[in-house]
Amino acid sequence: MGGRYDLVIFDMDGTLTSVRSSWGYVHDVLGVSNEDAYRAFVNMEIDEAEFMRRDIGLWMEARPGITVDDVGEILRGVPLVSGIGETVNRLSSEGIRTAICSGGIDMAAKMIAERFGFDHYVADGLETHPDGRLTGEGIINVDLRDKSGCVDDILAHFGVDPDRAVSVGNSYTDIPMFKKTGMSIAFNPVDMEYTGAAADHVIKSDCLTAILGVILEV
Repeated sequence: MGGRYDLVIFDMDGTLTSVRSSWGYVHDVLGVSNEDAYRAFVNMEIDEAEFMRRDIGLWMEARPGITVDDVGEILRGVPLVSGIGETVNRLSSEGIRTAICSGGIDMAAKMIAERFGFDHYVADGLETHPDGRLTGEGIINVDLRDKSGCVDDILAHFGVDPDRAVSVGNSYTDIPMFKKTGMSIAFNPVDMEYTGAAADHVIKSDCLTAILGVILEV
């Protein structure tokens, strides 16, 4: 084995994107707000399935007949942090695989993964009718309250020991991910009290390449 790590698992929303949520980005483009649903989810009054249902319902009200392709077109405009390509390329050159584990929208994760060469991604999906119209239901692939299961699946996919993996995230939903890997990095954390305190390293930068120093120990 070369180096200390074999795999880096990234959160997407707020870590690879410069907006806090890919779901929220769609809300903003369509001119809707999910503040009530967000508060209900955070207060554990609704589960993730209902949270997604309410979010998608807002889109369907704002744009009747909205299709998965419509959402995909919106997501093409999601702003990204700088340095993603350089970071993935450098890690790859060191023999380190990269993956995305996100409660965000899988189309956004797929676009980022394919554009920058990530080896794997897991994110939540949108259920559709045969003609592509949204049904109003989401597809939960990542437990937003506990991303550790997603991490376990990714580790198993690559056959990597947890101690030889790194996790990178920015919010409290990433803390379970931090606990499953040998190193954790809070990248531009939304709060220091919880997310920052839970990580091995806190890095604040407008460029993702800033994480390379601690991962590669250079």
